[in-house]
Amino acid sequence: MDALAEGVAANARELHGAGIIAAIKASGIQYILAVPDIVTSSGLLAPIACDKDFRLVRVCKEDECIGIASGLSYSDKRALILIQYTGFLDSLNAIRGIAVEYKQPICMMVGLLGHDPEVAPRASPRYGVRIIEPICDDMGLAHHLISVDADVGKIQPAIERAYHESEPVALLIGRRPKPSSRTSP
Repeated sequence: MDALAEGVAANARELHGAGIIAAIKASGIQYILAVPDIVTSSGLLAPIACDKDFRLVRVCKEDECIGIASGLSYSDKRALILIQYTGFLDSLNAIRGIAVEYKQPICMMVGLLGHDPEVAPRASPRYGVRIIEPICDDMGLAHHLISVDADVGKIQPAIERAYHESEPVALLIGRRPKPSSRTSP
């Protein structure tokens, strides 16, 4: 493979935070509810924290986000929860009760900490990563894997559907988003 082809192949396996943030904005999201995680911190959370278009609400525990997002939806405000998979697993009862059973438009962006983005999550050697999609399937929770820039196009339609159909969605971030090369958003 020549150097140009290698460069194209490498770029096809990248995920840029700026594209994700643009998709979130295009979805009408106003509030970001977050517990910092290592997967999304530099590429998403740091730029979001500086972005005047968002209201960042930092929470102590991930399941707090579920109730807050539900309350915001009743006020016609759109929210996105930014957590990692361990917090998603810790929040399953809140997700089950509020998001799934009460059909709330709870939109979650879930970082797959320690996931090898070249392997399907279901094939991950990490037990916690391996069970995320089957849990979502069993709960009837729509989910989409976002691992490369080409996947970013799934974000806006998934959020729009969640709010239109009043149903939850999990956007699984399969690799660390690269921070923007710009110094400010």
